[in-house]
Order: sequence, then structure tokens, then C-alpha cells
Amino acid sequence: MKSDCIPFKKTGYFSNLICDYLDQKESLQPFYNRFPNLGDFKDQILEKQANFPKENRVVLHGAIKEQYASIGISRSTELHLELLKDNSTFTVVTGHQLNLFTGPLYFLYKIISTINLTQQLKEAYPNYNFVPVYWMATEDHDFDEINYFNFKGKKLQWNKEASGAVGHLNTDGLDDVYDMLSMEIGIGQNAEELKTLFKRSYLEHDNLTDATRFLANELFGDYGLVIIDGDNRELKKLLVPYAKKDILENVSYKAVLNTAQSLEQLPENYGIQVNPREINYFYLKDGLRERIIEKDGLYYINDTDLSFTEKELLEELHSYPERFSPNVISRPLYQEIILPNLCYIGGGGELAYWLELKSSFEEMGITFPILLLRNSALIITQKQDDKLTKLNLDIADLFLKQSSFINKKIRTISNIDIDFSPQRQHLQEQFQGLYSLAEQTDKSFLGAVKAQEVKQLKGLDNLEKRLLKAQKRKLKDHVVRMTEIQNELFPNKSLQERNLNFSELYLEYGKELIPTLMSALKPLSGEFAILTLD
Repeated sequence: MKSDCIPFKKTGYFSNLICDYLDQKESLQPFYNRFPNLGDFKDQILEKQANFPKENRVVLHGAIKEQYASIGISRSTELHLELLKDNSTFTVVTGHQLNLFTGPLYFLYKIISTINLTQQLKEAYPNYNFVPVYWMATEDHDFDEINYFNFKGKKLQWNKEASGAVGHLNTDGLDDVYDMLSMEIGIGQNAEELKTLFKRSYLEHDNLTDATRFLANELFGDYGLVIIDGDNRELKKLLVPYAKKDILENVSYKAVLNTAQSLEQLPENYGIQVNPREINYFYLKDGLRERIIEKDGLYYINDTDLSFTEKELLEELHSYPERFSPNVISRPLYQEIILPNLCYIGGGGELAYWLELKSSFEEMGITFPILLLRNSALIITQKQDDKLTKLNLDIADLFLKQSSFINKKIRTISNIDIDFSPQRQHLQEQFQGLYSLAEQTDKSFLGAVKAQEVKQLKGLDNLEKRLLKAQKRKLKDHVVRMTEIQNELFPNKSLQERNLNFSELYLEYGKELIPTLMSALKPLSGEFAILTLD
């Protein structure tokens, strides 16, 4: 395997906010607690240790143990579960939706980043224990975002009428997706392993939560990954006092709104990733997940006939905490309340909204975690690498927009000079003489000189474009091969990791895929990885 890297900011696929965060730009420092440098984790450990109640560990252990009751648990995961009860054990967590068959490839990168960081922390701080955690977003209700995965350019979709939390959905209809996958996947040992994995995950479990837990455990259980479902009565009991502050006092709304406004006022014009609501909780029950809205002292469940007085709502919260589902603002807080967590690992969009949340955590008295951008990678097969070598293509150039990529390469390989910069400079020097002449004779002539200069420079631009276009036609075969390889590596003109499903790579590399990625991806590298797999 060959390994290379490129700075995130040079890929063109990451926001200015995330690139500036990675550069530790001074203006962003008030919006996070500690930066993910290995040495800074010691202070994070001490702060979290001082602020995380022992009794929360007992509840956490019991809840997760119960959630694993129906599936085989690896020795490594079982050990990590027991260690969670110890005051010297901490977690590193990533979260993701319940995407069908893991969804985009970066699902793997998130979890691999999490596991690898815990191993690195153990080497640096041997007196402590570190547990990798995958938080399943079982309470999300965006079914259209998770009901498909891409396979060899085709969208394999679960067609089902759905409402409420996706984790509650039964798996009826997924046999049709299995049939589609079986028709497309071909033959061979790796293909059979994938079919078996899909079948055991989705056709032998009754709901999407259990299916996803089984799948993630099959892929990463041997590495000690602990999978958690926050949709749990005992865990949500720990959330009750914080939910009351949010619902009755709008604590999160006020704090996040002020932070968002502060971010928006920075000269960099980052924009706002997410806007808080006065109440940042949904009501969750029987296929329903709708916002709680306060109006004139009553609390309404949006788009239903349900309503509560303040007293009734508090009784409901204490009696049925499982019916109160955090939204994008309150879910991170919930996570940090129930986990002895040091670091959250997420994508650029996730980190962007986490940067709005620090003040809310401070108001609630909860330690704000370190934020780490997950690993990103471009995986190149040996066959694709051979093509790149034959075409003499620079991998960094593949990240350019396709038109820029083609133009740059045509200029490089053309046997004539397509750059008219010398001609422009010569023309501008000639017009400088005309400007001097006009100044000495009739200044009213300056406008005419300027107009002629603009016209002739524009004419040179047009000639350059026409020459470039002519060379593209002449080198058509080369252009076609260039665009083909770029389209292979950047499907839909986007990052590979956002489109490809792991199954396509598993077909080629089988059980070696995940160990290979585990050895190649470095969570604290701070750069985009380019991996050529043998």
C-alpha cells in the first residue's frame, strides 16, 4: 500500500470554517475547549474526571449491557464495557445515522478514527483506559436520508412508508433490497460474505436499531467498539434536569443564539450551521416524533392535538423521560451527560454546529469535549494507479473542478504555448506609451485609449480560449481518459467517501479492507489521506 496526503484546505471540499479550525485560527479559539493535540488530552481527562458522576457510570454500564443482550459480544467489547464502571476510563465517541448497509464510505472512517485515537491515547496515557464508542442516531426521523446505499452507480433503496424515529422501524421490505444486491453483486467469496452480512443484519432482526447494532458489531466488534443507543429510559432519566432547563428556561436557546451571532459577526463570514429553537426537544411516541412548542403557557406537540400544561409536561418528563427526544442542539449535551467522554469525532458539517454549542454546555455545567475532524481518504486501486501513472497525472490535480483539471493538464502536455501572458504584458506596455502621449496632447483621448486596450486584451483572452479549445479537440483521447479516471475517483463530482459504499471495496479486498484502513488512517494527522491499495 502506498500512502500520501494533501492538506484539507487544498482539496477544495472543506469549508473555510473547518480549515481555519484546523489552523487554530485565533478568532475561533473562544468557540472550543481544547484543540486535539495529544498533549492537551491530559487536561481534558482531569476536567472530565472531576465533573463526571460515578453513579452515571453504573447507569451507563447497565443500559449498554442490556442493549447487547441479543447479540454476541466480543471479548474486547465486553472488557471495555466493564472498564466503563471505573473512574479512570474515558470514551472517544463518534455518531452516525442508521444508514442502510452503513451508507457512505465515511461511516468506516468515523469509526476507524475513533478506535485508532483510543489506542493512541492508551499509549500516551497508560494509567487510564479509553473506550471507542459509536452512538447510533436511532431517534432521527429523516428516513429519506438513510433508506438507501449506492452500489456500482446504482441506488439500492428501501421503499417503505415511514414516520417517527427510524430506529423503531421494522425491517419489512428489506428482503427486496437484499434481492437487488444479490443480482448486482456478482459471484465469489467476498460477494457471498457481503450477502451473508446483509442477510444476517437486516433479515434476521426485527427493527433498524438492532440491525445496525449487529452490522457495526460484526465489522468492528473485534476492535472493542462499544455501540450505544440513546433511546433508552434509564439513560434519559439522567437527562431530565437538563431537559427541564431547556424547556422551561430556554437555557440552550439563549446561549447558542448568542454564540451563533458571535460567529456570524466574525470578519470571515462563516455563516451559521444550525439555529437553536426555544425548546430543543421532540416528543417521541408510537411512530411520532414532533417538536414541543410553547405558546401562552401551554406546551403543544406540533401537528397533533396533544398539549400539556407546565405541570402536566413536567409530570410527563419525570414519568416517561424516554418520550423526550433531543434535537441537533440538545443531543450533543445528552451524549456528554451520559458518557465519560473526552473527544467527539465528526465530519466538517458536524464540527461546524458543535462550535456553536460551547456556551450552552457551560450554562448547563457539562464539560465540552475536544472536537476532532474525522479521517478522510481517497482510495485508489492498483489498476487506477496504473492509469494515473500512464497519463502522468498529479493526484493533487484530481481534486480540481473538472474544467480546471482539464485546462491545466492540456496546457502542460500541449506542444504549443497556450499561455498568452507575455502577449498581454507586451500589449499593456504598448498602451502605456499611448497613455503618455494622450497625457501630453489631449487628455480627453484617454478614454478612447482605455477602451481600445480593454478591447484588445479581451480579444487576446478569446484567442487563448479558442486555442485551448482547439487543443482539447486535438488531444480528445487524452481528455476522455483523464475525465474517466477523475469520474471514477470522484463520483458525481464529489468526494469518493460521500458516495461509495464500503461493499464495492470489500468485493476487491475482502476481510483485509478494514485492517488495512486501520493501519493507514491516523486520527491526529490533520490531513486528507490518499491511499493506493495493492
